[in-house]
Order: sequence, then structure tokens, then C-alpha cells
Amino acid sequence: MTLTLITANRNYSSWSLRPWLLMKALDIPFNDRIEPFAASDNHTAFRAFSPSGLVPALIDGDRTIWDSLGITLYLAERHPGIWPADEAARAWAQAATAEMHGGFRALRGDCPMNVGVRVTPRPLSPALQRDIARIAELWAEGLTRFGGPWLAGPDFTAVDAFYAPVAFRVRTYALDIGTAGHAWVDHILAHPAMQKWERAALAEPWREAEHETELAETGVITADYRA
Repeated sequence: MTLTLITANRNYSSWSLRPWLLMKALDIPFNDRIEPFAASDNHTAFRAFSPSGLVPALIDGDRTIWDSLGITLYLAERHPGIWPADEAARAWAQAATAEMHGGFRALRGDCPMNVGVRVTPRPLSPALQRDIARIAELWAEGLTRFGGPWLAGPDFTAVDAFYAPVAFRVRTYALDIGTAGHAWVDHILAHPAMQKWERAALAEPWREAEHETELAETGVITADYRA
């Protein structure tokens, strides 16, 4: 039975991007179902397919796996390549993935993902500066220790998928993520699956008022490439 992955707007939903990109990059077949953010609160509507009322959700027969990390762990038990084969790289990748999943709140709040725009941000808060510095440090460590071009070595794995939304944020807000970090951003933005996601983000017709208000508060919008 083919898996079904339920995600939301390509332009806004960083949590949706992670498992979608992972499955596309590793050629794991799935039905691609989009449930766009139709209101400021989608919890009730999304409860129809996700017990948390959130996206993403993976449907496998009579099983529903919710949460991007839960989906990743589920896939890792069934498909090769989710984590690096090398033990040291795998341990690092799993810790870095967990750090992304549970941390970097200032980055999430101050720089929401919006694929189709460019923003000159307001002055960065100390908390945001700390998040950016930590990500730059983390990426440089992975690329140096494991040789690149991906964060944990020669192959794309879950840790790259989990930081992929940050790559869009780096570009949108012109964040300084260091030389090694910018090289990785360029590399992942060139990935065919990331380009497919971006094309869909630019073409989709939906605008959600709360996300747009949040964006307007981040700084000055200098370009908008959305349809």
C-alpha cells in the first residue's frame, strides 16, 4: 500500500517540508496530499486526519503517524538512507535533528518561513543572533567532520531535510550563516526536490492572513515572487 503524506502550504509550512523533502530525495513513493491553511486556526479541520490537529501526517494503511520527527523515525525502520551509515555521523545527525526539532524558537518566531519573498529584517534580537550563531556552528561542524557536501557526509539524510526550511529562511532574510553554511544553503536550494517545492510555493494561490501579518512584522518586504 502506498503511503500518503499530508502537508500544508508550500510557502509557509516548514514542518511539512521536512518529511516531504526526505521522501522525495530518497525516492520513497507516496501520495502527495495538500491541506492548505484555510483559517488562522486549522486545528479542528486538521483533526479529521491528524490526532494533533497539525501537519504533517503520514498515512500508512490504518496507521497515522503525526509529527515530522515521528514520521522520520517510522520511515527509518522501513527504508535505508534516512540516517548516515557511519556510526559517528549517525549519532551527530540524530542529535542535530533533535536540536532542530525542539529548539531555535527565536528563529522560528522572528523569521517565519516564507519561500516567495525577500525581506530586510528588523534589527536581530539577541535570542535570534544566538540561534543563528548556533546553526552556523552546527553546520560548519558537520561539514568539516564528515566531509560534506551534506551536513553529515556525502549523502542526503534526515538532518539535511530538517534544516532545509532554515535554508529558505537564510535566503528570505539574508541571514549571515557563515561561509560553510552558505555553501550548504546553495547546495540544498539547488536540489531538484527543493526546486520543485519552491516552484509550487510560488505558484500556489493561497494567502493566510495570520502568516501574512506575521511576515509584515519581521521587517521590510523588498520582493514578492509569488503568483
